Amino acid sequence: MKVLKGACLFGQSGGPTSVINASAAGVFIEALSQENITAVYGAEHGIKGILNERFFDISREDREELELLKTTPSSSLGSVRYKLKSEDVDETDYIKLLEVFKKYNIRYFFYNGGNDSMDTCNKISKYMQKSGHECRVIGVPKTIDNDLAITDHCPGYGSAAKYVATTLMELYLDTHVYDTGLITVVEIMGRNAGWLTAASQLAKYKNLGPDLVYLPEKAFDLDQFIKDVKRVAKMKKDKVIIAVSEGIKDKSGKYISEYASTVTRDSFGHAQLGGLANFLANEINRATNIKVRPIEFSLMQRCGAHLASATDVEEAFMAGVMAVRSAINGETDKMVIFRRDEKSNKYKINYDLIDVNLVANAEKKVPLEWIKDDNSGLTQEFVDYALPLIQGDFKAPLVDGLPRFVKLKKELVTIKQ
Repeated sequence: MKVLKGACLFGQSGGPTSVINASAAGVFIEALSQENITAVYGAEHGIKGILNERFFDISREDREELELLKTTPSSSLGSVRYKLKSEDVDETDYIKLLEVFKKYNIRYFFYNGGNDSMDTCNKISKYMQKSGHECRVIGVPKTIDNDLAITDHCPGYGSAAKYVATTLMELYLDTHVYDTGLITVVEIMGRNAGWLTAASQLAKYKNLGPDLVYLPEKAFDLDQFIKDVKRVAKMKKDKVIIAVSEGIKDKSGKYISEYASTVTRDSFGHAQLGGLANFLANEINRATNIKVRPIEFSLMQRCGAHLASATDVEEAFMAGVMAVRSAINGETDKMVIFRRDEKSNKYKINYDLIDVNLVANAEKKVPLEWIKDDNSGLTQEFVDYALPLIQGDFKAPLVDGLPRFVKLKKELVTIKQ
């Protein structure tokens, strides 16, 4: 294996999670210990920071602060939603990236994100190979949506799933206080894959969950939905809790949230969803005349580090560590994945690599056989899959009763010409 000496660059991309910084900690702490890595940089706002030459010198950070990344939610370096056009369409960004990589002697590049981020990884890796600039590129997975292909699950999902399940249990207790009717509609993130809404089944596993669950994997029929609600309301004295993915669509592929308003799209062309719970609440109220309360978990489900799973934090950290070790060992154009050891009597994950082009822009959805036909929830197979991912606590230390999150110096790198 050829020894490759040079700087390491890490960036974060896409929606934040409560453990994305744990992966950053894994990359930084491991990279700082590698003798062939001459400098460790963090890009401000992902790919945009690279194009704008906005790098933080991680070697100037205190080790204690880097450790606090493990228990700090969101993206401490700043994230971005920026789509690299195909090189054949516009080579401008690629030319600039190559110039920057050469200028700062970037020989190791790690990008932390979901589907679109892995597409960015793949494009950069292929361009660097074509240009002759040797740079080992490894994708570090991240997404609360849990929709990255091939890997058993994604860092960020376990903690978000724990938030969804715990909060639904608390809501169940709250909504059953009075002897009057109340229908509660809870809108949960998930554009095309319903893994996060499926986590509501974990609350039901504890007999404190929703009565009805709707995922994007199945076409949504508004008339059938109203019938489902009326059926459950009749059985449960007008007490109904509904968990619904923001991305549910009708049989024509139209988002149900579009029934109420026009959906805008981001730079990747993804629909910016929201307002679904309000729309469904109004439809239910018209059909039943029962009090309805819409609730949208919104950003809280992805930044709730106070409910972070220890399993999730530890695996997110190790994903960063394994990315660095793999690159040092000569791997490139890969993404770190988790393989569940089915032969083990206890939950066990093995870390592996997969060609990043197999993951870029691919989506893993909830198996249809795990979704009950009557929309009452998911099967035991899902519970068995998800329960190990939410185990344990891993919280920030408290100062004055409040969490002490990371405070990075963020000293910018400058190179004299």
